[in-house]
Amino acid sequence: MSLQKQVMEKMKEAMKAKDTVALQALRAVKSAFLLAKTESGAGDDLSETQEIKIIQKQVKQRKDSAAIFIKQGREDLAKPELDEVAVLEQFLPEALTEEEIEGVVIATIDSLGASGMQDMGKVMGIVSKELAGQADGKTISTLVKKNLMK
Repeated sequence: MSLQKQVMEKMKEAMKAKDTVALQALRAVKSAFLLAKTESGAGDDLSETQEIKIIQKQVKQRKDSAAIFIKQGREDLAKPELDEVAVLEQFLPEALTEEEIEGVVIATIDSLGASGMQDMGKVMGIVSKELAGQADGKTISTLVKKNLMK
């Protein structure tokens, strides 16, 4: 079942359960899916990779908002954002640990024969494709830099 169908099923469940937090998060994802479909050059259906990227973006937006609210001492506003993150994360694949990501980064550096920062783009491209949906770009970037500077 595609992620779009899963989101629709969860929306129905949230409506029946009168779960406003889940409903708000799921409606935002549905809206993002529809927007991506209507963008120029997009096909009728989104690939699973595109769906995952959309959900990751929604999660990141909410985490960033929550961090800002917490920094400003507004835990009352941060809590609903973090609750929505929990709802959305159920649609994402299992995230890898930093050690697992680093293992992939090191293997990619070795296979490419990358030797310095000039090869960062090549390594980032391959690792990002391989770990799509399982790791965020910031973590990958940090680990690639760390291992290329050795």
